[in-house]
Amino acid sequence: MIRAPATEATVGHLLRRATETLRAAGSESARLDAELLLGHALDVERTTVMAHPEVAVTNVRRAAFDALLERRSRGEPVAYLRGIKEFYGLALSVDRRALIPRPETERLVELALEHVRGVLTGAPRDADAAPLRIRDVGTGSGAIAIALAVSLARRGYAQAVTILATDRSAEALALALENAVAHGVADTVGFAKGDLLGLEAAPVPTDLVLANLPYIPTADVATLPLAAGFEPVEALDGGPDGMTLIRRLLAQLPFALTVAGVALLEIGSQQAEAARAAVAAELPGWPASIESDLGGRPRVLIVRRP
Repeated sequence: MIRAPATEATVGHLLRRATETLRAAGSESARLDAELLLGHALDVERTTVMAHPEVAVTNVRRAAFDALLERRSRGEPVAYLRGIKEFYGLALSVDRRALIPRPETERLVELALEHVRGVLTGAPRDADAAPLRIRDVGTGSGAIAIALAVSLARRGYAQAVTILATDRSAEALALALENAVAHGVADTVGFAKGDLLGLEAAPVPTDLVLANLPYIPTADVATLPLAAGFEPVEALDGGPDGMTLIRRLLAQLPFALTVAGVALLEIGSQQAEAARAAVAAELPGWPASIESDLGGRPRVLIVRRP
């Protein structure tokens, strides 16, 4: 990139114009979107875009930016336009094969890490003890399983766990595998096609079940922001009250969760009472609690096998 006195083709001018365009289109993060998309078009970091408003932009790069801007104005998510979404400190590849990872799901990863560390550093384990078996149900892009695997490897626990990530979408599984390879955990995380805890092969006993299943009520899906219309509807629609798949998964836990096993399930911020009621109905006598996300909203249902 070169500097030029003209304003029509500078980073600063393009950002101002794009911000106005996106704001008019209804974006609640117009400036951020513009910075990210211009950085993508110029193949530089957002910080570089922010620091150099005087830099000239070539016609080719400007045309690429204008094309991205047009697609964003129609509601296509920035993450899909860039092909990347940051999650738990990792840059994950994303596209329309799977749901875009949300920041609130990072709380589920944190709780999973706390649980695994507690198990591995708590009561003494035999040197030849079997690895802790973890299942990520409905893995989508692989965000939860991969973030957990990378974090455990950094702490020296890679050999102490096995992680199986499942999804009923073969396309989502292909994307998840790409992300696992990119982040060096393809040997730690296995992938298999399956509906909830069922597999096309034999059931797998599991010590820790993790799941971010669709939990948006069907009637609410149509009212979501325009960007959500680009994501797979099956990754959003949780049935009439948003709890259909969560109830199904709870009903399967006795057949897959080991003694003293734990399940961590993401829920909607308005579903705490419904989640407790579902546990009471499907798993009488099983302890259940709710953890909040960083915003103080109910976010993770924790169920323990007695």
